[in-house]
Amino acid sequence: MSSASVESGTRGRTRRAILGAAAEVLARDRAATLADIAKAAEVGRSTLHRYFPDRDVLVKAAVADAYLVIQQSIQDASVDEGPPVEALRRLVAAMVDTGDRLLFLYGDSSVLEGFEAGDEEAGAGPDSVAQMMTDLIKRGQAAGVFDPSVAVQWIQDTVWALVYTGCDSASRGVLPRHGVAAAVIRMLENGIRVQSRGDGEAQ
Repeated sequence: MSSASVESGTRGRTRRAILGAAAEVLARDRAATLADIAKAAEVGRSTLHRYFPDRDVLVKAAVADAYLVIQQSIQDASVDEGPPVEALRRLVAAMVDTGDRLLFLYGDSSVLEGFEAGDEEAGAGPDSVAQMMTDLIKRGQAAGVFDPSVAVQWIQDTVWALVYTGCDSASRGVLPRHGVAAAVIRMLENGIRVQSRGDGEAQ
């Protein structure tokens, strides 16, 4: 392995560490300083400034990275495969796993004000994430397991709201983090699934 490859790999890891720390810290304290973020990322402030010269640049990059992480998590969950109800459960678990990023993105609407489609990394962004969710919901409705009388957008908004509420509750100690996905899934399945006459186990 060349020294250039090692340096590139190191830079990539450092950049990802800073972006992850930014999402985690700012999700909990919107007034956190760059010094706070550098400390959480375990890098010096001068190192942080080499990657991100000011707060606006860092926040913008953290938003793009958060969408990328969420999209990758959902893709890894293969929500386009298998029975829709099982796919929904995987979707929720995947979203909950990105809790810090999700709280960072949607805990303060001003974070997204400067984000535009051109800022997306590797095609990640709100539209690409929404499309994967929309496809799953429509598939479930077509299969007769998600209520077809409920608008797709409403179901999608409800998924986001419940996942956000669950992650926020975990961050405040109201719910154990390991119990968030189960709580969200239970609420969703009780609300959008078409129940069978027997035990309600339509898939």
